[in-house]
Amino acid sequence: MPYRQSRRTAIIDLGSNTTRLIVMKGIGGYIYQLSDEVREVVRLRKGMTSEGLSPEAIERALLTLRLFKRFCEATRVDTVIATATSAVRDAPNGPAFIDQVYQEIGLGLRILDGEQEAYYEMIGALNEVPLQDGYIMGIGGGSMQISQVQSRRMKACTSLPIGTIALTERFVQGDPIKKRELRDLQNGIDQQLDQISWLKPNGPGVLVGTGGTIRNLAKIAIAQLDYPLNTLHGYDLSRASIAHSIELFKSLPLEKRKAIRGLNRDRADIILPGAMVVHSVMERLDMSAIRISVNGLREGLFFEQFWRDLPSPVIDDVRGFGVLNMARTYHYEKAHADHVRYLSSRMFDDLQALHGYGPDERELLEAAAILHDVGVLVNFSDHHKHSESLIINSGIPGFSARETAIVALLTRYHRKGTPDTSSYHAVLRPEDDRLVWQLAALLRLAEKLERGRSQAVRGVEMRYDDDSLEIVVDADEYPGVEIWEAERSAAELVEAAFGRRVTLKATLAPPYRIALS
Repeated sequence: MPYRQSRRTAIIDLGSNTTRLIVMKGIGGYIYQLSDEVREVVRLRKGMTSEGLSPEAIERALLTLRLFKRFCEATRVDTVIATATSAVRDAPNGPAFIDQVYQEIGLGLRILDGEQEAYYEMIGALNEVPLQDGYIMGIGGGSMQISQVQSRRMKACTSLPIGTIALTERFVQGDPIKKRELRDLQNGIDQQLDQISWLKPNGPGVLVGTGGTIRNLAKIAIAQLDYPLNTLHGYDLSRASIAHSIELFKSLPLEKRKAIRGLNRDRADIILPGAMVVHSVMERLDMSAIRISVNGLREGLFFEQFWRDLPSPVIDDVRGFGVLNMARTYHYEKAHADHVRYLSSRMFDDLQALHGYGPDERELLEAAAILHDVGVLVNFSDHHKHSESLIINSGIPGFSARETAIVALLTRYHRKGTPDTSSYHAVLRPEDDRLVWQLAALLRLAEKLERGRSQAVRGVEMRYDDDSLEIVVDADEYPGVEIWEAERSAAELVEAAFGRRVTLKATLAPPYRIALS
């Protein structure tokens, strides 16, 4: 691509509960990464009356925004996008507050209305989740937004005043909550949701959740599991798990809620109403799980700029771009990775009748081929382990937790070692053991046949019967190094994975006699 300088974009989101700052570094339409993040609990909506935001809340917000602006100046960001949501838009003194922020701090805050908030949450989620048809919901301190998506475009959206702080201040006084308060809280949620005519089961579809409340519910669920990934990308949070958390929140006083594993202590007093909203929406849509989107409003604001050359700031191939974006972030060697992908895919296709896998498994193999060497950026020694670590810590947009684990395992074993899936049992299926062995064998073989990183091996053909597997290597010159590496480092794993004796030969005879002792 033509040279373009990387730019740093800061997005400040002044929410009703939390104020967040993220810094995204990237080149529009080509590569991006989160390079910094700051979070501060401001509770802007706390103490809000018919006159508007309280003086104490305004003071907390001004202090935080002043610090965030100084942070942007100190870290030399190129662009600052600053927004405010439900607390400011609902407050009669909201415009005066916006003016005060500009006059005292020099920061221009854009007030998002409910539909705009839903739109940017949708943009953020759709650039992470390959959702075609379904729903996207997000919960803040003051409001809940939900969008109906059809063919990756917004069909309808609604914003309702049932955020975590708004509901807590209206309905919850007891600690723990009293039965009457709980009943009134549920009735209040139901009355609001009744306004959405399209919030009902509508055939196949996925519900995606954004925002801190939903992510925190997922972290609570994960804390109870032997979960192997250090990312929420692709995690499906079950309705049963949310129901279990609700029962726990109802039964415990605040101090004991703060001790729940996975729960952010600063959310302990407001998490119950948020969990009940999510559960109620899932019941109405008859959804057994909600898929977590790490991206939300702030990322949506960023993607509007990042994908500005597209008709809509939503990429169609989330999975493909997610793999490429990670590879570019870690400075992969494109020609080598592309050739390993080509060779491994050719072998996968030749053996399709033997292994029985299809396009989904082929895609996992190709993703691992592109990412197998990203760990070199950390250190060449044990770079296969570093590749695995980068993937399980970063996640891959568009890939489920299971798929991410498989790709990570394939990169882990592309170089050496006997595949061991035991660390990932919480997200893998029993039959995935065979899948990992066979795909890892193909990836390792392809990598060894590209050992010289020169694309010397033009192609490969797999011929097999009940007992043997012959690997025929095509090259312009005899690929001595590649065949030597494949025989000593990959053949044994291929034999174990496919249950056949392996032989390698080239279409050209060697120009010399090979004698190894």
